[in-house]
Order: sequence, then structure tokens, then C-alpha cells
Amino acid sequence: MKSDDRLSAVLHVLLHMAQVDGPMTSDQIARMMHTHPVVVRRTLAGLRELGWVQSAKGHGGGWKLACDLDRTTLLDVHRALGTPSLLKMNPLNERPECAVQQAVNVALNGVMRDAEALLAARLGEVTLADLAADFRQHMAAHPFPAAKRTHGH
Repeated sequence: MKSDDRLSAVLHVLLHMAQVDGPMTSDQIARMMHTHPVVVRRTLAGLRELGWVQSAKGHGGGWKLACDLDRTTLLDVHRALGTPSLLKMNPLNERPECAVQQAVNVALNGVMRDAEALLAARLGEVTLADLAADFRQHMAAHPFPAAKRTHGH
């Protein structure tokens, strides 16, 4: 099963937006994220509805960050994406009448609920400002040419 990397990708984009003074176009973001501009526009449109980003059309337009980094948590971003599953582990359901399979599924489902609750709680403790500070600290500790600072984007 393919993992869901939307949370990581959106966090990546939001942190880049926090580092630039002007707007970023959908094309710029798409090249940076190795995706299509339509995917960028669709994703950021949902964040615009929440007031987290702003957009302007035309020359000099693009996407700008509008949320408060100190008040926006990773859990907030996760929820903005529709709260996709944080963990990917699906119990077997090939023989639902099997008592062994039922016992295994009950145990796994309970563990998964507990693990997701713990992960969600931790995501709620980390803000975008925390990530931005970690990024700046990493850049100060590991300086390299400006062209490679943001891995080519």
C-alpha cells in the first residue's frame, strides 16, 4: 500500500512560502515538489478556503502564506487535508467468520487507534514556527551554496 505523503508535501510548501518575501506561482511550487501545477492549485485552494494561504492572479501573482506559524500545528495541517490515516496497516478481512481473524483484528484495531491518538497528540504539539526554527538552525549549522540550500528549489 502506498503511503500518503500529502502532509509532508504541504508542510514543505508552507515552510518554503514562509522563507520567501513574495508570492510563489503554482508552476514554481510544482517544479519544487515534482508534481503538476493543477495538483498544487487544488491542494492550496483548500488551504485558501481556511485562510492559511492567499492567492492573486496575473503578473506578480501567486500563492502567499497567510497563517500564523506560531499558532498553526502539524495536526491543524493534517486536519486541513481531510484527516487522512496517519498509519497504514489494514487488518485482514478475507474470512470475517474466522474467530482467529476476529481476535487479531480487534487487537490490531485497538493498537492502531491508540497509536493514532498518540501521534495526533504529538502533531498537535509541533507548530510551523517550530519547523521553521529547526530549518534555520540546520541551515546555520550546515551552510552550503545558496543554489543548493533548498535542494534546487
